[in-house]
Amino acid sequence: MPLPRLTLTPDVSHGPLDGAWWPRCDALELELPSLVGSLEPDSGATVRVTVAPAEWPDVPHTVMAPGRVIAVEPAGPGSDAHVIILDCDTVGRWVLLVVPPEEPAGTAARMLAAAADPDNPLTAARMLALADAGRPMGENGETG
Repeated sequence: MPLPRLTLTPDVSHGPLDGAWWPRCDALELELPSLVGSLEPDSGATVRVTVAPAEWPDVPHTVMAPGRVIAVEPAGPGSDAHVIILDCDTVGRWVLLVVPPEEPAGTAARMLAAAADPDNPLTAARMLALADAGRPMGENGETG
């Protein structure tokens, strides 16, 4: 069975993240329609996405998806490079860790699980640093 590509915290998150997304590639126009479709069921709803331009080369201003146009905005200076923010008209807002597409499946699975833990205090940057170092995320008293 393939690994999930999206994990969300149950109910409302009180940490810095609401879950994680593991795209298959860095082409936002290919990846975004399925992500938004899994979060915003109303095809007529307005969806705004904020991304770090450094993470998404050649980011488009809009992405076409079945039944909707997704507005894409660059994140401001000082924003977390490994985060995507989705503002969905009818269902709310999510701040998701973006697991790099090239991450090995085992590391990606740990990152997806840790980001969806509502008690996880780690930021996206800290989680990626721990993953790069091969250390556990959200365990053994790690607090970010």
